[in-house]
Amino acid sequence: MSMPELRVLAAGLLLAAWASGAGAAEALQAPRLGRPLDAQEVTRWDLSVFPDGRGLPAGRGNAVEGAALFRQHCAACHGAGGRGASAEELAGGTEPLTSPTPDKTIGLYWPYATTIFDFVRRAKPMTAPGTLSADEVYAITAYLLYANGLLGETDEMDARTLPKLRMPNRDGFIGIDAPLPPR
Repeated sequence: MSMPELRVLAAGLLLAAWASGAGAAEALQAPRLGRPLDAQEVTRWDLSVFPDGRGLPAGRGNAVEGAALFRQHCAACHGAGGRGASAEELAGGTEPLTSPTPDKTIGLYWPYATTIFDFVRRAKPMTAPGTLSADEVYAITAYLLYANGLLGETDEMDARTLPKLRMPNRDGFIGIDAPLPPR
C-alpha cells in the first residue's frame, strides 16, 4: 500500500471510531498535564524582556559586584572569567562570525544586552533557575559585558542603561516583522 493510501485508511478508521462513539471522548480529550494557573502565578512567570528594555525590573548592578556572583554561581560550568569549561565559553572569543570556526561568545554573537539579562534571570543558576534577585542578575549581566570588553568595571547597569548598550553584533541578525506587545 502506498503512503497516501495508508493515510486515507488511517483517517477513515479514525473517522469511523469517532462516528461510532467508540473511544470518541478519549480520542478528543487532551492529556491532563499540569494545572490551571491563577493570575498571580501568570504575573510571576511573565518575565519577558524585550530588546528595547520593556520588561526589565527595577534594580542595578556593576561588574565588580557581578564578578563575585559569577564565581559563586557560574564559574563551575563556564570557567574562570567565562572562558569556558563544561559549558559554553561566554567571553574571550576572537574568531568573528564570518570565520570558518566562529566564536559564539556574548561579545561576538549576542545582538542585545537585554537578552543576557533575560536568559540569566530565567535559567540561572543551573541548579536553581530563577532564584537570583534583579540586582544579582544586573550585576552578573554587567560582569559578562565587562568580561567581553563592552563595559567598564564600575559602569552601572539598570533598566535605563542596559537597553542603551549597543552590542557589536546588533545588526548581524535578520529581524522578523512580528508585532511587539504594546508598552
